Amino acid sequence: MKLYREDPCDVVVVGAGHAGCEAALAAARMGLKTVLLVMNLDSVADLPCNPNIGGTGKGHLVREVDALGGEMGINIDKTFIQSRMLNTSKGPAVHSLRVQADKKMYHTEMKKVLEEQENLEFVEGEAVELHIENGAIKAVETRAGALYETKACIIATGTYLRGEILMGELRYESGPHGMKSSKKLGEALDRLGIRLQRFKTGTPARVHRDSLDYSKMEIQEGDKEIVPFSFMNIGKDIGRQQEICYLTYTTPKTHEIIMENLDRSPMYGGEVKGVGPRYCPSIEDKVVRFPDRDGHQVFIEPEGLDTKEMYVQGVSSTLPEEVQKEMYKTIIGLENVKFMRSAYGIEYDCVDSTMLKRTLEHLEYKNLFFAGQIVGSSGYEEAACQGLIAGINAVCNIKGKEPFILDRSDAYIGVLIDDLVTKGTKEPYRMMTSRAEYRLTLRQDNADLRLTEKGYEIGLVTEERMEKTRKKKELIDKELTRLKKIIITPKEETNAKVRSLGSKNLKTATSLYDLIKRPELSYDLIAVVDPDRPELPREITMEVEIEIKYEGYIDKQQHQIDQFKKLEKRRIDFISDFKEIQGLSNEAVQKLNGIKPESLGQAGRLSGVSPADINVILIYLETRRRNGQGA
Repeated sequence: MKLYREDPCDVVVVGAGHAGCEAALAAARMGLKTVLLVMNLDSVADLPCNPNIGGTGKGHLVREVDALGGEMGINIDKTFIQSRMLNTSKGPAVHSLRVQADKKMYHTEMKKVLEEQENLEFVEGEAVELHIENGAIKAVETRAGALYETKACIIATGTYLRGEILMGELRYESGPHGMKSSKKLGEALDRLGIRLQRFKTGTPARVHRDSLDYSKMEIQEGDKEIVPFSFMNIGKDIGRQQEICYLTYTTPKTHEIIMENLDRSPMYGGEVKGVGPRYCPSIEDKVVRFPDRDGHQVFIEPEGLDTKEMYVQGVSSTLPEEVQKEMYKTIIGLENVKFMRSAYGIEYDCVDSTMLKRTLEHLEYKNLFFAGQIVGSSGYEEAACQGLIAGINAVCNIKGKEPFILDRSDAYIGVLIDDLVTKGTKEPYRMMTSRAEYRLTLRQDNADLRLTEKGYEIGLVTEERMEKTRKKKELIDKELTRLKKIIITPKEETNAKVRSLGSKNLKTATSLYDLIKRPELSYDLIAVVDPDRPELPREITMEVEIEIKYEGYIDKQQHQIDQFKKLEKRRIDFISDFKEIQGLSNEAVQKLNGIKPESLGQAGRLSGVSPADINVILIYLETRRRNGQGA
């Protein structure tokens, strides 16, 4: 193939899924000439599995992406068809927004944003080769022979890298939705010695809306009060007519058919080498793992406003098509179901995430970044936040700025990336609130207060967004101060009002701040003893109440974060070979040399590195300091 040179650029992004979109937009918005390569323009921001954004833990990621100036939150606010806030019966730390998207509209709106973005060239082309010189990326080559000379490259290929579709005995090369897989790029990574592993995921059938009996199902309506994902839309009316989703169940007959045909599933027939997602199992996995259960939940969700396709959540499968059709008809309400798209599994390559820095740059190849499912994660939200971080750090590298790293106390994004690069993963990684040690301070509602200023400092957040965040913080602080200053006394008139709220009499003079701390009371309820309170937006009063109610817990967690930060600040990335440190265990040396942790804190999170090993490193650092060698 004769090559021809395209105009040189600063950043090439390979793949336009959720990671690629955020990476390309970040790089372009930060002022660098960016090229976004996608094998098919119709696959931009595709939702190949469930067309929803958010969920437990995942909603936090979307809010964080938005707070930093990313696009996912804004785009889903334009295109949602049902909105629900999850876990509202629990504490604010685990409240998570989840919305159903119009699949086609989500793609269309994101594509518009890419097409209109300054500094971004958005083209259809398959990357097949990476040109490396002196350990750094120099160019990306396409199948058509185009050569893009570049200063940085971000690989965000999703499940396309040597993708193979699995459906019973049927197996063929393909990406999602019948799109072609990226085979040559996988071979190029092999030639570079980049360690790859094989993962698997899957998706259920899409069925015709009119073939279902909804009278047998439970209605799942959206929330009456619509909460936006993007902080830029807080206070705006983004409400619209919401679509109805439904809940139904599998039956013992469903499970019987699955077990009778289990040997025809490539997962159980031994044909699949890839490891599937633990927290989004196929129906075959559920039936095998929980043999005593008579039924499993099945959610019926619309794919969009202009299609009859319905997504059958909870019944992903790799069984043969004819078995799927027989099995689906035993689900309550699906007795006459008509298939539009069959369920399938997809097996694909991803990199060993421990070969990456926390910037998502490869340890050995300068300015070569990876983001999204190719890093071993699952989910649109996990991909989007990695793309954003990779895009930012590609720009930081090129401009000679300090890397942009969020640690575990800063954001769920920091937790996700730290888990991947420090611990690695042997299965598709999914974000959950339980993975975050500091989840009381890493709430979805305060993502803007935590991160927007950071996004502003790196040049990704607009002045308008920054001013909105400043105003929010100002109003919160002002109201907290006011509540502390207003003292009410135990007069009978006051106590009568307090008793009417189901609370005990005041015995001493008490501030409104302390009154709100009573478990049975709230900011809204004490309005009867606070007649002069200012009229404030709901987002402000909610933050105020959380800060007051959880003050003790937040203070305790902040102390833990301060201790964590001390270890994170102790840099050890200057140590080229940990063998030079006497007293470390052989296992610790092996793990430390393999991962190359940046800080003492990160070293302590490695399996095989004991507290005793950390003490040895601390002594080594102290000895260097006393000898005038830094650290």
